[in-house]
Amino acid sequence: MSLTPFEYAEGLRIGAVEFVSPDEIKVLLEIQTPDSVALNAGTPRAFPRVNSYVLIPNDDGYLVGQVEWMTVERSNFPKRRGMQDFGLIDLPYPLRKMSLNPLGTLRKKTSAKGPIYKFQRGVDAFPTIGDGVFLPTDTQLRSIVESGENRHVQIGTSPLAGNAEVCIDPDRLFGRHLAVLGNTGSGKSCSVAGLIRWSIEAAKEKGGRDPNAHFIVLDPNGEYTRAFVGEQSGIKTRIFKVSPKTGELPLHVPLWFWNSAEWNSFTQASGKTQRPLLRRALREVRAGRQDIEALSEEEQRLELRRYLSSSMITIQKELRSGSIKTESTKFGYMLKAMFLDLEEKQAAYPDVLLSSICDVMKVALTATYDTFTKDGKVVKYYHSFTEAQVKAIVTILSATLDTVGGIIYQEGPDEDSPIPFKGTDFADHLQMLAGQEGVSQFLDFLVMRIRTMLSDTRMKTIVGDPDSSSLDQWLTEYIGSNKSENGSVTIIDLSLVPTEVIHIVVAVIARLMFEAHQRYRKLKQVALPTVLVMEEAHTFIKRYKEDVENQNAGGCKKDCVNGHSGVHRG
Repeated sequence: MSLTPFEYAEGLRIGAVEFVSPDEIKVLLEIQTPDSVALNAGTPRAFPRVNSYVLIPNDDGYLVGQVEWMTVERSNFPKRRGMQDFGLIDLPYPLRKMSLNPLGTLRKKTSAKGPIYKFQRGVDAFPTIGDGVFLPTDTQLRSIVESGENRHVQIGTSPLAGNAEVCIDPDRLFGRHLAVLGNTGSGKSCSVAGLIRWSIEAAKEKGGRDPNAHFIVLDPNGEYTRAFVGEQSGIKTRIFKVSPKTGELPLHVPLWFWNSAEWNSFTQASGKTQRPLLRRALREVRAGRQDIEALSEEEQRLELRRYLSSSMITIQKELRSGSIKTESTKFGYMLKAMFLDLEEKQAAYPDVLLSSICDVMKVALTATYDTFTKDGKVVKYYHSFTEAQVKAIVTILSATLDTVGGIIYQEGPDEDSPIPFKGTDFADHLQMLAGQEGVSQFLDFLVMRIRTMLSDTRMKTIVGDPDSSSLDQWLTEYIGSNKSENGSVTIIDLSLVPTEVIHIVVAVIARLMFEAHQRYRKLKQVALPTVLVMEEAHTFIKRYKEDVENQNAGGCKKDCVNGHSGVHRG
């Protein structure tokens, strides 16, 4: 006996809507709804189950809901609808309820082969109280699971939908933050490795060559090497390790790549005294890296303009703040350092009258210099400078600047510019600045921490020599060359990286890749497909408090990495 459409639809009814909100729909199940297996949907199907699908008719077709949770509600008195027959004994009956997550809309279309369904995410029309809730048929269920366009990569099958093929669009999957979650041993790493492998293989089948895509895997456990190495893999892979074997490359993250925030995090610099001096030391050691003799005549002239501009701006700032009187000794030592620098520069710039600046500075320094004896030791200091003395220095600096092209307000590289320098030079310069400022007692631990890192044999191969590789060469090796000629997969093995710097290494690598892609997109007007895969992401991505003084460079103000799309596995 054939059923009418209304009879068939009523046979699939399992309950009614009793609560509606934008992110949750609660359903009261009918008493005759199946307890474990539904036999009225075409084939035997387990029901009800968490993550299974149900349908609610609306104006556009069907609202698709995914089961979030189920419960049984018991009461001490009977709950009945409509009129009661007081001649019968009315006993309470447990009520079954479930919560749905509204996913999208299933629309019906007609074709020569019969009715077909198309699933689209997003809900245009929500149900109202009392609307019926139905089981989907096999055709409808497969339409939900197998929905979407550009489904290039098959990642598995769905047992909830008659083993329907589950395929993905890799551009959409990897174009956003993605987390693979699960218990220990449930196969998270295998799933991530499979996603990478299947995506590359599908792209190669379609295009006939390696795709111009890049996967950078941060692997703290050394698990991914075996998944992508070997002739059977067929995927070009670059592997970076602290102690590389044959076919592997040494892990190299030079310390001159680190920006000021990463140095602050590593040294745990405080915000009052240590952090400003640390940034100043970084600026000056980066600016002092350039070899004057190797520069052209025009570049040498520009270097002198930068130095004179910086000196004049600094002196004017001290004059306005009154430091020439309140902190005269500090200002005196700074002025003496400038005087000694200009004396050395006279030989390199014979056509510029730097001697006149030195003469005016020498007059001011000589007039204010004095000493006294305390506890048998001679203490050197400077009296308060007068405004006339300091203004005379500013005037002669300004006149000399006019002869070489005028003032440059850009004082040179900032503390975050990727300009090479040696770690020992940085530590020495920081210690010298601490002595000049009279705050050595506050910088001793910070300098010692830097020197300890530089003397650690495990760190030497990582922070490396500043001249070992350029930034362009490093990006080519770690991100990949044009059109992925050197491979689409980069595995960065962090298993032997010292614990105290692993968060800095990860922060530097992620930041450089993000900034490089930003600049590439700005210059080329096209994005370079790149995925950053973080194994054990919870060890790298942390949430810090805004009021904490020493913030972790690997921390994040939100619950996920900002800006760079990637797979984050936790």
